[in-house]
Amino acid sequence: MLRAFFLAIGIFAFILGLQCLVIEKAVLQPSREGTASAFAQQVEKPYREISPPEWAPWSLLSVGAVVMLYSFTIPAKLRS
Repeated sequence: MLRAFFLAIGIFAFILGLQCLVIEKAVLQPSREGTASAFAQQVEKPYREISPPEWAPWSLLSVGAVVMLYSFTIPAKLRS
């Protein structure tokens, strides 16, 4: 189970690094269902922009690859 956990974390970091490499920024918009009033809609920003720093894609790709390689070296069953 520990092996599968590390493999999943490595794959997640690797895919997140690929996504950060491809996109320039991500725009998140809140859902309209949860707003309390029209005043709250006017005060709050209607969206949120997230732009990954330059070091993030390559760092996530390398960390993900190293963690995936580490997960292959963990024995499938630990014998006591």
